[in-house]
Amino acid sequence: MDNLEPYKKELEHLNACIWDYAELKFNEVRSAKAMTDLLEAHGFKVRKGVAHMPTAYVAEYGSGKPVIAILGEYDALSGLSQESGLTEEKPREGNPNGHGCGHCLLGTAAVGAGLLLKDYLEAHPGGGTVRVYGCPAEEGGSGKTYMAREGLFDDVDAALTWHPGTQNEVMVGSNQANIQAAFTFRGRASHAAAAPQNGRSALDAVELMDVGVNYMREHMADYERVHYAILDTGGVSPNVVQPHAEVLYLVRSRTNDETKRLYDRVVAIARGAALMTETELSVRFDKAVSNLVPNRVLGQVLYDAMVAVGAPQRTEEEKAFLKKYQDQLGPERVRKDPGMAPFPDPELREELIEKDPSGAYILPYRPTSATAMGSSDTGDVSYVTPLAQFAGACFAIGTASHSWQWVAQDKGSVALKGCYFAAEVLAKGAETLFQQPEIVKAARAELDKRLGGKKYQCPIPPEVMPRGYGK
Repeated sequence: MDNLEPYKKELEHLNACIWDYAELKFNEVRSAKAMTDLLEAHGFKVRKGVAHMPTAYVAEYGSGKPVIAILGEYDALSGLSQESGLTEEKPREGNPNGHGCGHCLLGTAAVGAGLLLKDYLEAHPGGGTVRVYGCPAEEGGSGKTYMAREGLFDDVDAALTWHPGTQNEVMVGSNQANIQAAFTFRGRASHAAAAPQNGRSALDAVELMDVGVNYMREHMADYERVHYAILDTGGVSPNVVQPHAEVLYLVRSRTNDETKRLYDRVVAIARGAALMTETELSVRFDKAVSNLVPNRVLGQVLYDAMVAVGAPQRTEEEKAFLKKYQDQLGPERVRKDPGMAPFPDPELREELIEKDPSGAYILPYRPTSATAMGSSDTGDVSYVTPLAQFAGACFAIGTASHSWQWVAQDKGSVALKGCYFAAEVLAKGAETLFQQPEIVKAARAELDKRLGGKKYQCPIPPEVMPRGYGK
């Protein structure tokens, strides 16, 4: 594999730019431009604005089969503004957002892997094609789902990706599918004291819906989850019967079909709430993602690549830096860090953490059929083409994703080592697939067997477009 060293300064700058921009879903304009500018400067042919998303892109280099996709993300999270490198919470000025899921690193490593694979394919012309997919809006926007719906992965032979985390591990098992929708109730305003009989409260409908769903929780499977957030309470005047109110629901289950059945139950409860309050209900389908279809063949490829590259080691200064975050959490939380995916032997995970709390190790590859409690739009890609992913240790063990602690660590030397490690692992895994087409065939055979003849059906209705489309 070619050396990443010549690219490290460019990648460090790219990560810092995306971290600083901290742009939310579908608005990653500067982040996407920084990535595509770098890829174009190194000879990639880039298609921008794909799948009706201005910040989505596909960058390609090489020719022929196999076509290997490297998936990158770069959207931030709202409300997680944080100064870099601090061990106490301190929002930075000028931007309320932050990369609390490490997507600045995720996207940067995808670009780095693309550059390494460009070097490989230059030395092996006609040996295959690498595509770096710029995937916006993973955080609540389902960017890859729209890309899959548009057929952008149909000719891909395998897809590899990663996620920043606290430990180095292949992400085994599956995760949850989900559907998100907004429920808007329209009532009738009236004076709450003088003429309450004339009013019909939309807020009452929201509250009754929430109560109904909470009672439904007793009759859901253990692997199912339902969350909600009230977006509109109808005003701040208690002496006015609220004429409008809205609640956003996120419904999760083990498969697309199970999620749809659970979602239909939630819709039925909303209709019941509208009947009880004599209000009008409208439902706006917001987004959805499919559950992940695991691929053990590709998982082994990534594990072998991780072992070959070797876990990044920590300096004494880096260990001290990580320990400052861990000291705030306590030893129990550090020891019980769950990682990024189900692991069949939690006792072994704890032993490794206790032995090396800096995370400079690689968990053994132990495939499992367990379902992780969480969702990602990588699931939609996994229905179309074989996909595998791994986690790279970038943050202090014990610190949680979607937190200010991860934002604070995103640009540090530990995070950058994890980013470079990920780029090298992705590239090495892809090179294995270029060199051994029989592995690509085996990965496809596994996917076909798991699907059992079932074809991918996008969980987002065809009339629903990415948020902001057409504006």
